[in-house]
Amino acid sequence: MSRPLRQQLAAEFLGSAILIMAAVAPMIFFTYVLESSKGVALLANAIAVAFVLCVLIEMFAPISGAHFNPVVTLIMLIDIKIKGRVAALFVLVQIIGGIVGIGLVHLMFHSEVGAVVAVSENMRGYAILGEAVGTFILLLAILVLNINKSMHIPLMIGFLVGGQIMATSSTMFANPQVTIARMLSPTAVGIRPIDALLFIAMQIAGAVLAYVVYRLVFSKQTKESGT
Repeated sequence: MSRPLRQQLAAEFLGSAILIMAAVAPMIFFTYVLESSKGVALLANAIAVAFVLCVLIEMFAPISGAHFNPVVTLIMLIDIKIKGRVAALFVLVQIIGGIVGIGLVHLMFHSEVGAVVAVSENMRGYAILGEAVGTFILLLAILVLNINKSMHIPLMIGFLVGGQIMATSSTMFANPQVTIARMLSPTAVGIRPIDALLFIAMQIAGAVLAYVVYRLVFSKQTKESGT
């Protein structure tokens, strides 16, 4: 039974806000407060995102599908799993949630950050291929795990994202709302607007390619399962 739209939107908003907090806070805490090396901070970030994402998916998947990511919503729209109006609202609240989340992180660490929001000047254009690769792997995993009716999707996606944070040149944004939110961080986790646009383009490309591969490789299984 489908949940009311307000509940779905609330789940997407909260999940997106909490996800960006998990993706940003460890880097600020370990780098600025504990004065750890970048390597230690990145490891802490990967662990935090993996753990938090597992819980978020378990909490909100029965309500909204636990997208928290505009490219996931886009692929669900292409695959006719969600209606256009609902998809547009999902993307809107995901982006708003991400911005709120990063603002909360900056408030928590205001003495280190010095601003609630500020446009980043952190260059990341060198890592655009990593975004295409990371998003491709993420979306393909989501699609395949769903068609296989896996009982361990929260755990598998959490492990995957945590691992890919440490295994991609971009540290695995793979999410336009995360990219937009991090564009508003003056810290080392930020990304300047021009690079953010390139990241988002690569994320969309990676997601669409994942869907194409999914349909080509699993088309027979898809027809047999009636989905």
